[in-house]
Amino acid sequence: MRYFFAIIFSFLATYILVPLNIKLSHKLGIIDNPKERGIHKKALHLSGGLSFGIPIIMLQAIGYFFWGELMLYLAIGSFMILLLGFMDDRSAFTAKHKLFFQILIVTFMFFCNFKIELLTNPFGDSIELGLLSFPATLLWFLVVINAFNLIDGLDGLATGIALIVAMVLFAVGLVKQNYLIIYLSLILIGANAAFLRYNFFPAKIFMGDAGSLLLGFSIASISIAGDGEFKGVTSMTILVPIIILTVPLMDMVLAVLRRVKRKKNIFQADKEHIHHKLYDLGISQKNIAMISYFITFLFGLIGFGFLLSSKKMLMIVLVILLVVLLIITYKLFKKELGK
Repeated sequence: MRYFFAIIFSFLATYILVPLNIKLSHKLGIIDNPKERGIHKKALHLSGGLSFGIPIIMLQAIGYFFWGELMLYLAIGSFMILLLGFMDDRSAFTAKHKLFFQILIVTFMFFCNFKIELLTNPFGDSIELGLLSFPATLLWFLVVINAFNLIDGLDGLATGIALIVAMVLFAVGLVKQNYLIIYLSLILIGANAAFLRYNFFPAKIFMGDAGSLLLGFSIASISIAGDGEFKGVTSMTILVPIIILTVPLMDMVLAVLRRVKRKKNIFQADKEHIHHKLYDLGISQKNIAMISYFITFLFGLIGFGFLLSSKKMLMIVLVILLVVLLIITYKLFKKELGK
């Protein structure tokens, strides 16, 4: 019943809270006005992440009664990252300030046993990180959190990708019979499915940094949560979200390379992300989202396949698909990367 309650409550609570959130955003003036780097032509309510963030944190806190202090720590971490995003939506922190607070929150999570201790080696035994555990955990959290933050530029894009990732992680939890992962994944599935109803094109509300930071934080946490029996499979499950998150991770890497090439601040926003390029080619927001969903789902199947089949064969397939995707992406960014 706890799993049924998790997905139903997160869905219904989010669905009910979105209209209230729209009124709150209007009252507080938390509005995303059209800007040069954006593609929207009208102002929309921002910080919709509160709509699903509050139910997610509540259900994580309830999980304390089933899985102990670990869930309480997760709820605290989620609250801090949601608060950071909400404050940024209201007063627009600098990127460096956001990064500083993210590092503080991730450090807290590390000492609460949310850490990467093993790395997957598809061709042999897993690699124990030892003293490198902290920098690996810090890097993992920061990369996933900010990857979601960067791709949140089109209606329903980040929400739909997070939904697909959560569904794959749910399947991983079922295969591994890890009930903590099942519970946390169902919370995300319910919340994102409800929010997508309002966020898909044409969007009625944006999730803002409050939502995108929380989604990235939640997925990064689920991937490395817990101790005991789950730590034994972390080395494999950590590879699954990495594979599924190919689109946002690739977009983030390209953004950094592009800004370094031009000797600009890597935190400086621009209008040259993958979704912007596709939009410039005349592809509609709706179709861009659907293409991204399909690619994420495709890589999700490959990631899930690592748990069931020959890792070497799936690695070969993965590399081939990545090469194809890199070639296509390079064609889109050829002029910009050459400048």
